Amino acid sequence: MTSTAEQMRAWQGPAILSFGFRPFFLGAAVWAALAMALWVLSLSGALTLPSAFDPVTWHAHEFLFGYLAAVIAGFLLTAVPNWTGRLPILGWPLGGLFALWVLGRIAVLVSAGLPPLLVAVADLAMPVALAAVLGREIVAGRNWRNLIVLVMLVVFTLGNAVFHWEAARDGYAAQGFGLRIGLGATMMMIGVIGGRIIPSFTRNWLVRQGPGRLPTPPMQRFDKLSLLALLAALLLWVAAPGWALTAILLLAAALLHTVRLSRWAGERSLPEPLLWVLHLGYAFVPLGALAMAAEILWPGILGAAGGQHLWMAGAIGLMTIAVMTRATLGHTGQPLTAGKGTAAIYLALLTAVLARLAAAVWVDQAPALYTLAGIAWIGGYAGYAALYGPLLMRQRAKR
Repeated sequence: MTSTAEQMRAWQGPAILSFGFRPFFLGAAVWAALAMALWVLSLSGALTLPSAFDPVTWHAHEFLFGYLAAVIAGFLLTAVPNWTGRLPILGWPLGGLFALWVLGRIAVLVSAGLPPLLVAVADLAMPVALAAVLGREIVAGRNWRNLIVLVMLVVFTLGNAVFHWEAARDGYAAQGFGLRIGLGATMMMIGVIGGRIIPSFTRNWLVRQGPGRLPTPPMQRFDKLSLLALLAALLLWVAAPGWALTAILLLAAALLHTVRLSRWAGERSLPEPLLWVLHLGYAFVPLGALAMAAEILWPGILGAAGGQHLWMAGAIGLMTIAVMTRATLGHTGQPLTAGKGTAAIYLALLTAVLARLAAAVWVDQAPALYTLAGIAWIGGYAGYAALYGPLLMRQRAKR
């Protein structure tokens, strides 16, 4: 049977189509920077987007269901072959999946001139095809343990479909069920996948650094309890985001996941940015839950959007860039350590998160803070494209 390495060597086309992370991570970074630039121009009144979505709805959709869908695709198309022992999707089939994602971005951007159903079909084509491909691989590889990841991808895609339905019905979906379904599914992905890789990567690095505290092994009973609490809180938040009981469950989930994070020896990871950014990104899961609970109990303290951005920009932004940088280094044959450029990318995105949070607190300074957040976000993702793009577009380094 042909091995993964042999299949990759046999591919004679563009290097960027030789593994799933390559086109999707680069595309995600470029789109994250470009979409933010369009959003900043739209906010300033310098640009009117040709989208049927209002600017806030378009912004929310493109960073949750546009950018993140590409990162999820790149991650899963790279990880699932390792999980199942089957061959990766590469070459023109991979290029076709990526083309479907690009088609979705174009369709949503110019949707003012298109039927809503056509826009939804174009946008949903890639995640539906991805779910079908990964479902086939997981079943064929009898990798039942990771069916949960496929289920979360299906729920995420369902959230996108509901988002389109809400946008077509009343034009404003930025605070609707679809967004909450998609965001809730994403927080569970971070909880499950992050809960596996963060303690494992941290342990692997720490055992080479000398004696000291090591992370608790992943997926112990406490981890499962924490995930169940998060699931319960998110289900109620999707269904009833203003209930006091929702706030109580969110507070419980925030406490449990703070304790869970503390068990992973994150304080020892500070010398290596590739590690501390994972711990920092995960910290925004409980911080976001805490902020959402506070907004329910004391309306107006941050605003619903302010709290959600701790999840969307903080947890999603930092966790995805952490995975993108680490996977790119590892799969292109580079040393697993972050240089100054990579650390600058992380700090730029952290600046964007903090500036967006500050805008929710100091409302009178919000326009300037929005601009700062946007510029820092663009800088972070443009920095990834500039620094990691050449690695993604050439063959793996020989060792």
